[in-house]
Amino acid sequence: MPWQLAGLAALFLGLAAALVFSGAAAVRSVADPGALVRWGLPISKAVHNVSLATVVGGLIFAVGILPKSLNAKNLNGRVRDRDTPRDSGAPEHPAFTRVLAVAAVAGAVWTLSAIAVLVLTYADVAGQGLSGDPAFTQALVYFMTDIETGRAWLAVIIIAAVVTTALFGVRSLGGLFLTLILALIGLVPTALIGHSSSSSDHEGAINSLGLHLVGVSTWVGGIIILALLSGMLTGPKAGAVTDITEPTLRRFSTLAGFAFVLVFASGIINASIRVTNWSDLFGSAYGQLILAKTAAAVVLGGIGFMHRQWVIPQLGRKGSTMSSRRVLWQLVLAELLVMGATSGIAVALGRSAPPQPTELTPNASPAFILSGYELPPELTAERWLTEWRPDWLWIGVALFGLVTYLLGVAKVRRRGDSWPWFRSLNWVIGLVVLTYITSGPPSVYGRVLFSAHMVDHMALTMVAPIFLVLGAPVTLALRALPARGDGSRGTREWLLVFVHSKFSQVVTHPLFAAANFAGSIVLFYYSDLFGFAMREHVGHELMNLHFLLTGYIFVLSMIGTDPLPRRAPYPMRLLLLLATMGFHAFFGVSIMGGTGLLAADYFGNLGRAWGPSALVDQQTGGAVAWGIGEVPTLLVAIGVAIMWSRSDQRETRRVDRAADRNNDADLTAYNDMFAKLAERDAKLADRNKLEGR
Repeated sequence: MPWQLAGLAALFLGLAAALVFSGAAAVRSVADPGALVRWGLPISKAVHNVSLATVVGGLIFAVGILPKSLNAKNLNGRVRDRDTPRDSGAPEHPAFTRVLAVAAVAGAVWTLSAIAVLVLTYADVAGQGLSGDPAFTQALVYFMTDIETGRAWLAVIIIAAVVTTALFGVRSLGGLFLTLILALIGLVPTALIGHSSSSSDHEGAINSLGLHLVGVSTWVGGIIILALLSGMLTGPKAGAVTDITEPTLRRFSTLAGFAFVLVFASGIINASIRVTNWSDLFGSAYGQLILAKTAAAVVLGGIGFMHRQWVIPQLGRKGSTMSSRRVLWQLVLAELLVMGATSGIAVALGRSAPPQPTELTPNASPAFILSGYELPPELTAERWLTEWRPDWLWIGVALFGLVTYLLGVAKVRRRGDSWPWFRSLNWVIGLVVLTYITSGPPSVYGRVLFSAHMVDHMALTMVAPIFLVLGAPVTLALRALPARGDGSRGTREWLLVFVHSKFSQVVTHPLFAAANFAGSIVLFYYSDLFGFAMREHVGHELMNLHFLLTGYIFVLSMIGTDPLPRRAPYPMRLLLLLATMGFHAFFGVSIMGGTGLLAADYFGNLGRAWGPSALVDQQTGGAVAWGIGEVPTLLVAIGVAIMWSRSDQRETRRVDRAADRNNDADLTAYNDMFAKLAERDAKLADRNKLEGR
């Protein structure tokens, strides 16, 4: 217990020091809301950030690092029945129980602190102190229902309350995994408000901040949970539970390494969007806070490197000394102290004005008001290669996919196994295509031209998935990742759970995959979802995610080699492909002949002075949908035909090998059967002659 108390004290000591020295609660010269609001708001935000990180860290430890139950691997002298399900028949591991208890308490704190932030933010914006006046309450209700910042914090409160309720009642690993996803969704509203939402590159700022928050929550929350588990990893005094310190640290260290890279890279990207020159970086208070936060991140990275290179290997050896354990927890205390200071600096950054203006200018163009960006130059053949606007979310996804895939290939080959270069090449090409689609000219011009948007959409759902599916990432992961034997679920175990789940059986069923692939296009473009995706950043990213997954699942069910619950026979696959080709043709022709403008309040008000009219461009987009939709589908159909032919060849070779092994026993038996039938017919004919028939 002293270690836990010391760790929490270190965290809040660093937090308090950063809040004091950063000026987060400085007195305003105009409309000062009072000391309670000035100090309460940054403290509430800091508590909110720490409690949210603790919830995320606790759920990560529960679903991916710690064993849930005491089983034969971590229980001395007591072996559970081999027929007993993993999640029942054995008591919970004490570390697992503590993690969920801590996460539940942190969830309650997260909910209450979010409520405090909502109320204090309104008081801060209004420049008035807290009051029980009905006018104050009425204005607060208007703030959280009609103002973007208020709605965002209201969404955070609702998400936090749902997550907290689940933490008090859910114990299945599947339910906890979904709770973790919901907790991470709770980061989205905070990324959409503040300076990021009104930066010159607001989508880049939002995406980089969102990635930053995910990395920070994973890293900080993991360290907090690790500190609170210090007495549980080595087992109770009775010695009934074996020491799981080394595997726990090793697993978290790998995760923390990815989190550090994510935090550092996204922080630099986000800062470069808000601070565009060196003088602002060194000469402004905002820039100095960024430098302080960067220095703290470097220190934390150094401590994590010490963990991985020295402490964990020492703990992994038999008879590890108490000195190495003492150094471990001392380093954890140092990390918590620095993390507390970093959290305080982050709060101060949120309350400081960046050097770049964050307000719309009075003469903002219609395109900037609608899309957040000025109109790009007129589209030419050359600009299909040169006009880029980085989407850091998908760039991060592509880089993560590239690094992990190459690490998996290297691991498989170090073990002496082979991995086809053709699969690796396809995976890399798929990631390059995905980056081009989401950050290149199709994305840039897809915001102002329906035809370019259709290129973006069709390439996202039909071109990139073909290469990604041929890369067989799930097969590689199952070969490269080790299986765990202590009852915990790593990436490999979660992949197997998902592949065999009821949900996977439904979404990967060939009929559902084809219906989703074809039908979602109509539902999307002929509903308000299309306009929402064009106007709102969240809608745009959800559109990208949906159509990428839709195309990936459809192509996987047709030509994929990764494991699936069910595969359609080859004739059905060809029929489904022909049906989707016909549907794409119908959709493209209907767009080409349409006389009503889709998302008219968006495409009709961009103020574009170059290129064809919005309606003519939309009709061109119909032709694009027809053309781009047919060619990849035809290639997939050719792939299915080739796979069918190879399957028949493999079956023929199998039969030939079986015949070689048994000297054509099957053929001999087949011929003997006909010979016996002929002999029987001959005897029957002779008997009929003798009887005079």
